[in-house]
Amino acid sequence: MTFSNILFEKKNSIAYVTVNRPKVLNALNMATMEELRAAFHEIKNDASVRVVILTGAGEKAFIAGADIGELAQHDAVSGKEYTHRGQSVLNLIENLGKPVIACINGFALGGGCEIAMACTMRLASENAKLGQPEVKLGIIPGYGGTQRLPRLVGKGIAMQLVLTGEMISAQEAHRIGLVNEVVAAAELIPRAEAIAQKVIANGPLAVQYAMEAVNKGMEIALAEGLYLEAVLFSVACSSEDKKEGTTAFLEKRAAQFKGK
Repeated sequence: MTFSNILFEKKNSIAYVTVNRPKVLNALNMATMEELRAAFHEIKNDASVRVVILTGAGEKAFIAGADIGELAQHDAVSGKEYTHRGQSVLNLIENLGKPVIACINGFALGGGCEIAMACTMRLASENAKLGQPEVKLGIIPGYGGTQRLPRLVGKGIAMQLVLTGEMISAQEAHRIGLVNEVVAAAELIPRAEAIAQKVIANGPLAVQYAMEAVNKGMEIALAEGLYLEAVLFSVACSSEDKKEGTTAFLEKRAAQFKGK
């Protein structure tokens, strides 16, 4: 499959997805969103891919937001369809069953910040800036910003960021829990790769079930979440990977997981 707006490659069990529109700071139009959908569908169905690294081309931006020219054309009817289509792509990323690491290498604003929040982990370069500036355009976040941001940083801080539309530094984003780590720009991808290799060394099914337990558990009552955890624990116990993992530990050797 060939793409016009993203770069896509796979190596060493990692898929690299790069939004490639640097002349417009990697702004999102619907064509780019549909290419992201296609790439992540392919990743979801490729057992050889264990982790995804998502970033933006160039040194200035991860994703600087929506394509404003395209956005300006929407009315109430088309605007609803626009948000539903975008939300479905972010839901695919969030529920991929494989970790997606956002490498925020510059501006992550509006839809760019929302895509980062849909990822499993977020690493930011020291020059990164994040924010939800939609109110400055007379609209609100439409790709999940009003929902994922308070889940990550709490209601009060989320309200401040959404209502003011202000940008924050990578360091402030780390302080409030919006990003996991802040690193030098040159270390961004290598750090993500180091984390990815630690994940890849673990059982594929265990990683998938752990992500499912956390993601679904965030949306249900504690008692229901504990029940879900017990169910997924029991499923993991029936896997060949569990037998291999425990046997390898007792034999003091590295486990050879097969995802079964």
